[in-house]
Amino acid sequence: MRGLKELTKTSIKLYIREPIATFFTLAFPTMLILIFGAMYGNDPSPIFGGLGSMDVSMPAYSALILGTIGLLSVPITTAGYREQGVLRRFRATPMRPLTYIASDLLTNLAMTILGMTLLVIVGWLLYRVQFDGNILLLLFAVILSGLAMSSMGYLIASIASGARVAQVIGMVIFYPMMFLSGAGMPIEFLPPSLQRVSDFLPLTYVARLLRGLWFGEPFADHLFEVAVLAGILIVFGAAAARYFRWE
Repeated sequence: MRGLKELTKTSIKLYIREPIATFFTLAFPTMLILIFGAMYGNDPSPIFGGLGSMDVSMPAYSALILGTIGLLSVPITTAGYREQGVLRRFRATPMRPLTYIASDLLTNLAMTILGMTLLVIVGWLLYRVQFDGNILLLLFAVILSGLAMSSMGYLIASIASGARVAQVIGMVIFYPMMFLSGAGMPIEFLPPSLQRVSDFLPLTYVARLLRGLWFGEPFADHLFEVAVLAGILIVFGAAAARYFRWE
């Protein structure tokens, strides 16, 4: 436990010192709030069922943070550590491999919560954004979504030859989902044909689950999203465990 705690503290410090990861996790979603808030404001709109555009952007950009960490930070960092021999050295120590994975997941959760907290603070101060949900259910959704996205990231890291290849694969997967899943822009703004495409994107189910629970919809109404994300976690997690390489 002590080793896990120390490794997690070190991982968080290293994450914060990485400018690109920090920008996309902490600064980028907040910038989107500032930009689109200035353009559209947060007046209630029938398009969003009486909510404002910034209200619905809170869970959407939270999903964006989860996607960024899972599909970009996880594969790039993991593949980079393998490339630099860091993972090999971890495996040579008395520390169990599972400790490294647990530390990485805790670091990702901490950065997700930090990014969401900053997002909510800015959104509330500027636009008095709403939150009508249950914080514990939302936390469950964040953890499940984070694990599902990270399982995809670990699989990318497992098959990539190095950090640059992992970055390219992650970007190819992430950016279409960013624009088509409802995480980068409200799904209501997409034409019906693209909304149908979004049904095949994993990040769509993160955005739907977070949005529903954010505004207090019954948990039972989102069991399908929970099942999809759990399935992603199981399938991609098993594949990542099968093909993961420490060196």
